Amino acid sequence: MKVRPIRRLVTGVAVAALSMSMLAACGGDSGKPTLNWYINPDGQETLTAIAERCSTDEYDIEIQLLPSSATDQRTQLARRLAAEDSSTDLMSLDPVFIPEFANANWLAPFEGELADQVVDDDVLKGPAEIVQWEDQVVAAPQWSNTQVLWYRKSLAEAAGLDMSQPVTWDQIIDAAADHDGTIGVQASKYEAYVVWINSLIQGAGGNILDPSTVEDGRDAKVTIDSEAGKAAAAVIEKLAKSTAKQPDFTTSNEGTSLGAMFPEQGAGEFMTNWTFVYKNYEGLIGKPGGPKDEAQFEDLGWARYPETVEGEESRPPLGGIAIGVGAYTKHRDFAQQAAMCVTDADAQVALGVNNGFMPSRGSVYDSEELKKAFPPDLLTLFSQSIDSAGTRPKSAFYSQISSALQSRWHSPSSVGAGTPKKSADFLNQILKGEALL
Repeated sequence: MKVRPIRRLVTGVAVAALSMSMLAACGGDSGKPTLNWYINPDGQETLTAIAERCSTDEYDIEIQLLPSSATDQRTQLARRLAAEDSSTDLMSLDPVFIPEFANANWLAPFEGELADQVVDDDVLKGPAEIVQWEDQVVAAPQWSNTQVLWYRKSLAEAAGLDMSQPVTWDQIIDAAADHDGTIGVQASKYEAYVVWINSLIQGAGGNILDPSTVEDGRDAKVTIDSEAGKAAAAVIEKLAKSTAKQPDFTTSNEGTSLGAMFPEQGAGEFMTNWTFVYKNYEGLIGKPGGPKDEAQFEDLGWARYPETVEGEESRPPLGGIAIGVGAYTKHRDFAQQAAMCVTDADAQVALGVNNGFMPSRGSVYDSEELKKAFPPDLLTLFSQSIDSAGTRPKSAFYSQISSALQSRWHSPSSVGAGTPKKSADFLNQILKGEALL
């Protein structure tokens, strides 16, 4: 399913103004401008090659590395933009940063034909939605991420699960517990734990905030205290009490849960994790932490994200990166031109093939390079999961919302039927400014 792009009229006056401003950018500076592109550490080799390809006779693009954690990335960028830093030209943005940055007017919106190109009909629904704020296109989708259920085929077969059909969290927890397997999730006190909670709630038909009020800032209606919230809590509580939980359950992250798929002893795991997993294990065949040989690699299976409630379609998480242009850059037109290049089909193919970061454009899934790099059914699963993914609350206050949830849902061993109400009460207090994190 595609989202309808924002359409605008482009007048000759606007085109003329664009040309004049580009000339002004050239003529006002001494020498060839260098555009700083702040990226996170993932895929930096590929991103560096993309930056070199997208540099032109008019400007160069230079990579600047952000910290590895999403929280630290946000802090670094926010500090620069709050200070109206003119050297922040391009930014790789986690989707949850976009509403906050756009609401603060820190992002230069794409306008006219450029906006139409950024979210044209080829862009998948989820990535197209997250770059729009208050009827403006404020960033360009570069790559998309989603989670699927990774598992050992032999474990699922021993448990009698038909993985061609949707499975529930209850089913895989029971299957792992009864057949010497484990469940891999991200349950440390960090953003990925909120990603899991959000998908569990949306998979039960609910939301953390009322979608019709989510962009109302502090006036958003908190809806986590619901039957869906209780269903999400029940899944976490069940895993916390199960022998299928992994030893580092309360501090688990995307990396720690990888290690349990091909253990020296045991049946392996069911694991929800991002799209990079396939390339990760493919590169570790015969190496520590990976399958011992090609035959064991063939035992790796994949399926749709598990259902919270049997018969109710799951809502896989949505992640990825969009490219924002700093509002205070001295080279806005060049920066937006560069943003279009680093998000084009060639860039998305390279990120998919080299790093396992999936395209945000539907047509790129048909590229021959991507088809050679991934099994066809896995590519289809990725694109369908991204297109039907559930987004985290699209709020300018998301960082406070996430921290409030983490404080009441962690440790996962403490989660129970009363957790949704506790978190709703605290989140209401945070949004109304009646409590501190």
